[in-house]
Amino acid sequence: MSYLQSNIPHFPCFVRREYTHNHVKYHGEYLHALAIAVTTVPDRCLSFQVVFTGAETYDTDEDNLHGGAMWARMPITALVADTPLDEWPKTMAPHLVQPWDCSSSDHDVTVLSRVSSSPWIAKIDGEFHTARYMFTVDYTNSHISDDPAQHKQSHVLELIDAGEYTGNIVALPNNRVRATNPALWQQGEGAPDFKPSQWLISSEADASYMDAGYTFDNLYQQQENKDGD
Repeated sequence: MSYLQSNIPHFPCFVRREYTHNHVKYHGEYLHALAIAVTTVPDRCLSFQVVFTGAETYDTDEDNLHGGAMWARMPITALVADTPLDEWPKTMAPHLVQPWDCSSSDHDVTVLSRVSSSPWIAKIDGEFHTARYMFTVDYTNSHISDDPAQHKQSHVLELIDAGEYTGNIVALPNNRVRATNPALWQQGEGAPDFKPSQWLISSEADASYMDAGYTFDNLYQQQENKDGD
């Protein structure tokens, strides 16, 4: 469990260059980088520690000004996957990239290995697209993250067949994705018949805990009582 920042399965990417210049200029230009860590600030989208590689200048006459430079808290909306494409993907609005902001500074990064090998289905602006799973960020230690009716995970995905959005990196909750694995289960169709739970499940809330004899009825209690007679 980390507070604020965690290492991630690092991935190569491009950064929309306007994000490195206060959105004043360089729109439509891109810098190559490695995303190496993630930060979760409440009420903001995921942000990333990146190290620039300068790879965009390889085999050109341009000076490599950025190789090795670091940038903290680069918003997820700035990132584009390092995947060969005919065109750069269209910039997505933040609420499409990550429908719910980070709910806590306390979080964990996990690769859900059993559902990581096959493509996922991602719902973006009412449309279903294919995506590649990367890792999951989960949150705790806040009134939102620990409320069973409000808790959201952020599954970080690369959109691989999403029309003009192909190549963007997104972070979607469970109700905007579907994992596929034809070797293990058949993909369902239509909306699952789910409703968020508002129940907190706790053993010690049961009235039986007022009975000390019941509560401390351990494996050897009867034998101990018999031996004491």
